[in-house]
Amino acid sequence: MKKVWLLFWIIVSSITVAVVLFSNVQNQATKASYQAVEVPLQPEIEYKFYTLPQSVVHTLLIPKNSLFSVKPAVSSTLELVENIAIKHQTFAAINGGFFDPMNQKTTSVVIREGALIADPKLNERFINNLKNAPYLEKMLNRSELRRYICGGTIRYDINLRNEPIPDSCRLVDALGGGPSLLPELNLVPEGFADVANGRVIRDVLLSNQLNARTAVGITVDGSLLWVMVAQKPENPTTSGMSLPELAKFMKSLGVEKAMNLDGGSSSSFYYKGKTFYGKVDSKGKCDSLLLNRWTKNPLNNVAHDH
Repeated sequence: MKKVWLLFWIIVSSITVAVVLFSNVQNQATKASYQAVEVPLQPEIEYKFYTLPQSVVHTLLIPKNSLFSVKPAVSSTLELVENIAIKHQTFAAINGGFFDPMNQKTTSVVIREGALIADPKLNERFINNLKNAPYLEKMLNRSELRRYICGGTIRYDINLRNEPIPDSCRLVDALGGGPSLLPELNLVPEGFADVANGRVIRDVLLSNQLNARTAVGITVDGSLLWVMVAQKPENPTTSGMSLPELAKFMKSLGVEKAMNLDGGSSSSFYYKGKTFYGKVDSKGKCDSLLLNRWTKNPLNNVAHDH
């Protein structure tokens, strides 16, 4: 079993698919040189950024019928998102599920090509932590982004871990995170928060505080939207978004289902050779001690769940 897990959703095979498609078209044109060959237009992925009063938000829209596929990847060592992207030869990557910075083992489920490759049940600190005991059943049934094959068609969805797979569909990949942001913010049902006698007694994500955040959503037409909320360089410690604000922002972009991913110091987004970080210093640069903060001071990343 790998000792360290860092999880990412990655757009893969962009160049390879394009080359294969163009190669197939060229072959057809050679065999039927007197017949015009039409290449159907494919929707393009779309990167945008938004400068808001208290944050800078980076988004990437992957249309439902695009040539690009989204898959999870894991690393056996703590690595920056750009290193993972380069290793997998992809041009876009974003951080994914949660891990325990003390033992560096996953606290989120990851399934790739139908195989369970990251299982929080194998993380003894996660399972045996007495603070988790009252919430463990909920914590093992958190939201996950799923990729199905349904009758030859790729389909994405966000469901709780224990939700059944739809009829005529096969689960290919899944990445756990949580909580669900849309259609509802499910902090309590997924064990991220608790309230007793009208008082919040548990909020491991500091959900109402401003922070760097990462999320994934599904639009009304079935497209995927990645979102990475960065803090502002001029105010790096008291900017960002709360989870309710993140849900509202994604809804304004046409998202109907959304799921929170690991945030705080883990928030990072790579696109076409450039990396954007959620937590930055006054110059807008990623703290050079980021990896040390991950491993030595877990409180700096409030999204890490113990």
